[in-house]
Amino acid sequence: MFKNKIFRKQQLKFMVLNLISFTVIFTIFGLIVFSQVQNTLFTKTDDELRMVKERINDNSPNDFKNPPPNDNGDNEPRQNDRPKNPRIIIIKWDKNDNIVNQNEIGTSFYEDYLADYKPDKTNLNTITNTNVNDLYPFRYILFEDTNDEDDVAYTQLMINIDAEQNILNNFSKLIILCSSIFILLSISASYYLSKKMMKPIIHSWNKQSEFVENASHELRTPLTIIQNKLELLLTTPHEKIANKFENIALSLSETRRLSKLTTDLLTLARADSSQTQLEKKSIHVDSFVKSVCSPYIEIAESQDKHFWLKLNCDMMMNADETRLHQLLVILLDNALKYTGEHDSIGVKTYEEDHKVVLEISDTGIGIQEENFPYIFDRFYREDKARTRESGGIGLGLSIAQWIVSAHDGSIKVSANENKGTTFKIKLTK
Repeated sequence: MFKNKIFRKQQLKFMVLNLISFTVIFTIFGLIVFSQVQNTLFTKTDDELRMVKERINDNSPNDFKNPPPNDNGDNEPRQNDRPKNPRIIIIKWDKNDNIVNQNEIGTSFYEDYLADYKPDKTNLNTITNTNVNDLYPFRYILFEDTNDEDDVAYTQLMINIDAEQNILNNFSKLIILCSSIFILLSISASYYLSKKMMKPIIHSWNKQSEFVENASHELRTPLTIIQNKLELLLTTPHEKIANKFENIALSLSETRRLSKLTTDLLTLARADSSQTQLEKKSIHVDSFVKSVCSPYIEIAESQDKHFWLKLNCDMMMNADETRLHQLLVILLDNALKYTGEHDSIGVKTYEEDHKVVLEISDTGIGIQEENFPYIFDRFYREDKARTRESGGIGLGLSIAQWIVSAHDGSIKVSANENKGTTFKIKLTK
C-alpha cells in the first residue's frame, strides 16, 4: 500500500512536469509564430512609409501628394476620388500642432477623423501604431520636415492597416483555440507518458527488492550455520580439534560460500554502476580456450565423464582475458555439476557471421524449456534444493550474461536433441 502511494505520487510529479514542459514549449512556439506573422504583415507597410519619407526628404513630394481638387475649382476633393478609409495619407503639421494641408486631405475626412487628433512627438522617426477616432487602425511615422515650406514643421505619413489587423486578430483567436485544445491533449499525453516513465522505475524497484531479499536470504543461511557451529564449539572449550573436525570443516565451507557470494554480489554491483572497465587485448581464441579447459579435462576424467574439444577458430580477437576466463569457468563448472558419470561435456569454437562462436554443451540433466527465459536472472535456480547442495547461489549465469554483454556479444541457451543443454556465445572479433 505504501509502495503504491509512492508510485502514484511520483507519477503525478512526472505528469505535472510533462504538462508544464508541453505548455511552455507550445507557448514559446506560439509567440514566435505570432511575432513572425506580425512582422511579415507589417513589412510592406513599413517599407512604403520609409520610401515616402525618403522621397519627401529628397524634395520631391509631388509624387506622393494626396489626390488633386475636383473640377469645380475649389479645393474640396471629389468623393469618388478618395475612399473613406484611404491607404496612405500625408499630413503636414505646423509648430502649433495644426494641420496645414486640410485641402489635400479633404475637409470631410479631416472633420470626421482628424479634427481632434494631435501628433505624438515623443515617437519621431519611429514607425508606430495608432487608432484614429478610435475606429481605424493606422501605422504612421512622424518626422521633421526639411523642405522650404515655412509653415510646415512636421510631416506625418499614415497607412491604414485594417486588413493586417483583422488577420492578426483572427490569428490570435486561432492561437488561443489551438492552445486550449493542446492543453487538453497535453494532459492526456502527460498522463500516458508518466505511466510509461513509471514502468521501468517500478520494474527496477521490484527487481531491487527481490535482489535484496534473495541476497539477505543467501547471506543469512551461511551466517546462521557458522554461528551455530561456533556456539557449539564454545560449549566444549576443552575438546580436541580432531573431535570437532566436522563442525570446523562445515564452518570453513560456509565461509568460502559466503566469500564467493559477496564477491559475486560485488561484481554485479560494479557491473550495474558501470564501474568495471574491460581491459581488452589480443588473444588467440583456440589457444586460450584450450588452456582454460585443460584442468577441467582432468576433473572430468576423475569423475568418469567424457570431455571433448572441437576447436576450429584459429584467429585473434580483442577481449578481456580475465573476464573471458571467468565466463568459461562459470559455464564449465555448471556443466560438471549437472552431469553424471559417463555423461559428456564438450567445447566447440568456430566462426559465424564474422564473429567468434563458443559452444559449451553437456548431456546432463538439462534445463526445462519453460525455464529458459529465467536462467540468467539473479538468484534464479531451477531446483533450489539440489543447487544448494552443489554450492550454487544463482548468480553465475547472471555474471556470464554481463560479461558477454560487455563484449558486445550474445549468449543463448538451447536443449540438446537427446538430453542436456548447450550454451552458444557469439563475440565480436
